[in-house]
Amino acid sequence: MKKSKEHYAFILPSLLTLVVIVIFPTIFLWYVSFTNYDLTMGWSKRSLVGVSNFAYLAWEDKDFWHSLRISLLFMVFTVVLEFVLGLAIALLFNRRIRGKRLWMSFLIIPMVITPTIISLIWKLMINTEYGVLNFILSWFLIGKINWLGFENAHWSVIMVDIWSWTPFVTLILYAGLQSLPQEPYEAAIVDGATPTQVFYYLTLPLLRPMILIAVLLRSIDSLKIFDVVYGLTQGGPGNSTELMSMHIYRLGFQHTNWIGRASANAIVLLVIITFFTTILLRIMRKSTREGF
Repeated sequence: MKKSKEHYAFILPSLLTLVVIVIFPTIFLWYVSFTNYDLTMGWSKRSLVGVSNFAYLAWEDKDFWHSLRISLLFMVFTVVLEFVLGLAIALLFNRRIRGKRLWMSFLIIPMVITPTIISLIWKLMINTEYGVLNFILSWFLIGKINWLGFENAHWSVIMVDIWSWTPFVTLILYAGLQSLPQEPYEAAIVDGATPTQVFYYLTLPLLRPMILIAVLLRSIDSLKIFDVVYGLTQGGPGNSTELMSMHIYRLGFQHTNWIGRASANAIVLLVIITFFTTILLRIMRKSTREGF
């Protein structure tokens, strides 16, 4: 008796969509990264240049190393601070609070606002002359801060990202807290464990899978952020906020039109994201095997 192959007809549209929007563009990106393609030349005039684009990044492009450094710095600061704040808010909501649903609805507002609108709102709020943030700081006799100046622009972008995505981490961790079994907590209370001991030896280990999911998703998103940075600073002033996504955009479309070198940058970013994703997924699998 032959096995029915009707199920292939149902998954074929998904496979075709995957090939068109993921696999083919990725293969095309790899190919272009090995060419000298420039937007000012015709596609027929391109030629293969081997790994010269990658060699240029490694040995000559100082802007690439700058963008890589501040991108990793951006990822570390945003993910760590969003996790700490998200966990604190999730623990707060995990208790009985009057009007919890109302507060939760307020919490998700930053997540549902369009990134372009977020950048415009914050650009007004942190304006040096008439921004509301400097106005509030003046109550405490703090002078005007140039939030989008060369020294502070990168930290301002980090601040906006934390405001935007801490609710996302909060919701993931809150869902994890709500799903934790109550029996271990009851046994710990009977044994006389303190709240601190319960948190470190029960809550954090049981919540580890959700923590890793939140860290994984936010790490990927923070490395490829573009819209908020473009709306706030467009990579400036100078190159103080030129993260890798902004560097790729400037290199390929805004300044030089060097699509080949921009594609090489994009490949490096793809490899870095894949590297972090692989590490976090291995940690998640190890945690699952250990029974957490």
